[in-house]
Amino acid sequence: MARLMEVYTKEILPKLVEKFQRSNVNSLPRLEKVVINMGVGKALLDKNRMEQAAEQLSLIAGQKAQITKAKKAVSGFRLREGLEIGCRVTLRGKRMYEFIDRLVAIALPRIRDFRGINPKSFDGNGNYSMGLAEQLVFPEIDPDKTNFTQGMDITFVTRNATDDEARELLRLFGMPFREV
Repeated sequence: MARLMEVYTKEILPKLVEKFQRSNVNSLPRLEKVVINMGVGKALLDKNRMEQAAEQLSLIAGQKAQITKAKKAVSGFRLREGLEIGCRVTLRGKRMYEFIDRLVAIALPRIRDFRGINPKSFDGNGNYSMGLAEQLVFPEIDPDKTNFTQGMDITFVTRNATDDEARELLRLFGMPFREV
């Protein structure tokens, strides 16, 4: 069992029951999945870039990245329907908890001039999105073998949660929200 999954069942759930005054554990907020997305727009010029981004995302997530294709053609971006423009991974279960553990304990503290993540990036349904400027903050990526830096979006999808409940859940997971 993943360390953070065990912490969730033994420590976080009782704190949530106490804070929200609910007797039914299934009505408490919980993480359903984590989606990591890399938009690789420059892959239109360099096909090798998409392969490297997908490979690095697979290393970070611990499972194979899915390459996404353009749904519509946009002439302003020189984009045609069906061209490869990004990659993504959806994590659930044990891999999701292991990724969150690595993100909070290792990756976020390695960001230069880090003062915490934005506590207002919720969508109104309890889902939280954040962005990272480069993939090099993860220890799985070797900076010597990396030709370019690539940003990524990370979305935490929760169930049974309002924004405040989801914020409390993520805070108990160790997410370093900055003070507003």
